[in-house]
Amino acid sequence: MDWSFIQKFAPYYVLAAQVTVSISFWGIVLSLVIGLVCSMITELKVPVARQIVAAYIELSRGTPLLVQLFFLYFGFPKLGITLSAETCAIVGLAFLGGSYMSEAFRGGIEAVGPTQTESCRVLGMTWGQTMRHVVIPQALSTALPGVVANVIFLVKESSVVSGIALADLMYLTKDLIGLYYNTTESLLMLVVAYTLILLPISIVGTILERRFDYARR
Repeated sequence: MDWSFIQKFAPYYVLAAQVTVSISFWGIVLSLVIGLVCSMITELKVPVARQIVAAYIELSRGTPLLVQLFFLYFGFPKLGITLSAETCAIVGLAFLGGSYMSEAFRGGIEAVGPTQTESCRVLGMTWGQTMRHVVIPQALSTALPGVVANVIFLVKESSVVSGIALADLMYLTKDLIGLYYNTTESLLMLVVAYTLILLPISIVGTILERRFDYARR
């Protein structure tokens, strides 16, 4: 193990980790918004809207993230739309994550008993008020395990963005291996970096799940 190599390039991993965290954060935030909107549209029972959401989910989950990134980064310029690598990474993660978040939220919404929504109608509450005050708060607690799992999944999937020359953790690791052939040291720093990013997310997710479980009892 070449510790001098690790000491020399560890600061570069800190910078690459900031890129990974940044694109993952914004991609996850947008995917949460997309997922919640899609799950609510599904509950509207409007055939056309539901078909559009279903088509989006199938397209998003049926194509690899790398293909989606290539389409955004290399395909859009052919249409006169040029996006930076960071923007493509965020949009790609949001497009992929939105479909998974939608399914998680949909499961949570369906777990809310129909008697509660019917009671809201009897009380004169609108659909928006019912969703905002009754359905969504309960759905979020039920969907939380799936949401946390999807967040971890998206952070790990962010490693694919190295394919569009974005200097994230995976891009730096491949670059160092290609230049210096210190495979073990480079991969070790990669594993440590992702562990430091994902472990807090997993811990916070576990704590939130336990609190919501306790609140439901």
